[in-house]
Amino acid sequence: MSRVITVGAAQIGGIQRSENRPQVIARMIELLKQARSNGCDLVAFPELTLTTFFPRWYMEDQAEVDTFFEREMPSNETAPLFNAAREWGIGFTLGFAELTEEGGKTRRFNTQILVDKSGKIIGKYRKIHLPGHAEHEPWRAFQHLEKRYFEVGNLSWGVNRARVDLQSGLFGQMICNDRRWPESYRVMGLQGVEMILLGYNTPVHNPPAPEHDRLGDFHNHLVMQSAAYQNATWVVGVAKCGMEEGCEMIGGSCIIAPTGEIVAQAVTRGDELIVARCDLDLGQSYKNSVFNFARHREPEQYRMIVERKGAVLPE
Repeated sequence: MSRVITVGAAQIGGIQRSENRPQVIARMIELLKQARSNGCDLVAFPELTLTTFFPRWYMEDQAEVDTFFEREMPSNETAPLFNAAREWGIGFTLGFAELTEEGGKTRRFNTQILVDKSGKIIGKYRKIHLPGHAEHEPWRAFQHLEKRYFEVGNLSWGVNRARVDLQSGLFGQMICNDRRWPESYRVMGLQGVEMILLGYNTPVHNPPAPEHDRLGDFHNHLVMQSAAYQNATWVVGVAKCGMEEGCEMIGGSCIIAPTGEIVAQAVTRGDELIVARCDLDLGQSYKNSVFNFARHREPEQYRMIVERKGAVLPE
């Protein structure tokens, strides 16, 4: 018997610095309304959905930086999204900048949460693979200061057992640059993950390596498709995209089957909902055959992966 859920990827067009959270939430609720009309059980929103991608600016005033962070979730400003999702019976993921107190210390993370149909937060992930740089690099057309504004996530890649519609499934999360690293997926694959939900904000232009620019859309799909197949899992990738404060970001939001095939893909670089009916059992034939980890993996031969961080050339 198949376990089919209807999933939506709610792509968001560029958010300008002048837009406030209530304006962004209104756009998100409009996409959620479309998801309701399409019978969606679960909707994924992008990375840092609530504001413009602020790491593109170098800021020395921490108080200014902190205006982009959320101190509670839900908050008064985000409550309408939670209320609408609860009323319509739709679960969702949401990416945002998280400011929290842990162990007597103020912590700042690039975070994504998984919310069930009752509005309860049942999963949290904090971005681990932070791209970019920490110091001011004025030669760039724009900065990419995630290493300055965020700490490396401290929750690893957990997998949550969640009830979606009448089905129970195994759901994981990751954020943006995590998708380029096979380790991100494999940690969840080793927990039997059946669907990975990830949001991203990816500029078209890569200042340190502009020769990569023409391949941005290809690489985006390449890593997600290969990982979906190699871990026999659905992957839902959703972008904040289009022109944002003069910076163009890729779109290409998509829903990928455990076969590695894209079954739904956005065709714009603006607010757009794509929808697919996803059978969570589709990956079982791969998990039981070519990617039967218990039968075929040889972890003793992989020790270098965790013992060595950078490449060391052979003598």
